[in-house]
Amino acid sequence: MRRSERNKRWGVILAGGDGVRLRPLTRFICGDERPKQFCPLYGGVTLLEQARSRAARSIPGSHLLYSLTRAHEEFYLRTLVDCPSRRVVQPYNRGTGLAILSSLLVVAQTEPDATAAVFPSDHYYSDEEVITEAVEAAFDLTCRERDSIVLVGARPHSPETEYGWIETGLPVGRTSDSFRVRGFLEKPSDAMARLLLEQGSLWNTFVMVGRVLTFVEMICSALPGILNSFRHPALRRAPNEEIRIADSLYAGMPSVDFSRQVLSMETERLIVQRMNPVTWNDLGDCDRALAVVSRGPSEPDWAKRWQEKKRAATLVVASGSAVA
Repeated sequence: MRRSERNKRWGVILAGGDGVRLRPLTRFICGDERPKQFCPLYGGVTLLEQARSRAARSIPGSHLLYSLTRAHEEFYLRTLVDCPSRRVVQPYNRGTGLAILSSLLVVAQTEPDATAAVFPSDHYYSDEEVITEAVEAAFDLTCRERDSIVLVGARPHSPETEYGWIETGLPVGRTSDSFRVRGFLEKPSDAMARLLLEQGSLWNTFVMVGRVLTFVEMICSALPGILNSFRHPALRRAPNEEIRIADSLYAGMPSVDFSRQVLSMETERLIVQRMNPVTWNDLGDCDRALAVVSRGPSEPDWAKRWQEKKRAATLVVASGSAVA
């Protein structure tokens, strides 16, 4: 790969979610109301720090932007104090769609011809080399498929109803792991999830790569008129050099789910890059997070204490039922 191509790579790390479903566990571990991306669930560092390291293996650190929410400032400053100019701070959490669009517009202002990768900040991979290989393959693919967005898909091992599923179509070029996207289903029914599993469909990891302008075109096609709201005053730098999105913009904007309202509507623009076998988990609830750490070589102390708490709660319920 030529140095000039790598220098045009940018990354957006989504770290503005509220992590409500995992809040009982993060509160148990840290003793406060932080969202899961700011919690050290495993590996001794926060999920955001792990996502930062993951993205930096493919993208220059100076080209990584972090989509954040103002209410989480006390938590994100602990990890991102060294990069104020790369913090894109939303006044409120308005869903993944606005987080992605606002960050990509910041990139477009700096380098319109850039190619960008989008990374969630709260996921788990059993082997980090596997996701890095898939991201590199996706970057290579966008050099040839400039009008497409490449999703990274994980091989499923169960009919999961809480994930987004990607139906694969024809192979792309001569590769064995790249396919056109035939369909995209977010959180299917149990029966549909079983059918998708049998058909060889993939889980959507929400890692995506594509030209910035292709991303913006796809969003505008799915959500006509949305770009009109993002005029220059909407993206401004605060005194500490954070890029802050104006309150007035988000106050009048509905929440936008990127999977449901963009990807599902624009499948003709999508390609999926299938990862090599790896355990992937979106850490969406307490049971999933516990399952991840229980598989590891050393179970963290919080996991043991959490399991003891659950057992004690079960005994209380059982004894109460017996008395009744």
